[in-house]
Amino acid sequence: MNKSNPVGWFDINVANFERAKTFYEKVFQVKLVDLPIEWGKQALFSFNPEAPNISGALVEKKDIQPGANNTVVYFETEDCVAEERRIEQHGGKILQPKMHIGEFGYISIFLDTEGNTIGLHSRK
Repeated sequence: MNKSNPVGWFDINVANFERAKTFYEKVFQVKLVDLPIEWGKQALFSFNPEAPNISGALVEKKDIQPGANNTVVYFETEDCVAEERRIEQHGGKILQPKMHIGEFGYISIFLDTEGNTIGLHSRK
């Protein structure tokens, strides 16, 4: 049996690369790093292969459109409310404000500027 986490990477598909990059940088207060790729544009979230959890990227692909999806990536955060306060001011929409999920902590769910459903997870 594999003892690692089941997810090893994520791509968040976007239609407007610069708008999405600005949104994620402002909401999570991070700097994304552009990585040139042949089939579109990509901006990486910080990545430390020795650290727990996973990382991923915003990706603008020539033939793939973002939008409503049934896969939700959850970003770990100290407290969901901190990011919630910045989501709508930067063009996103809160779908589910911070909600208790029992012993596992709290989640929030929002739409980003590209129509992707994204989650937040915190322990407090």
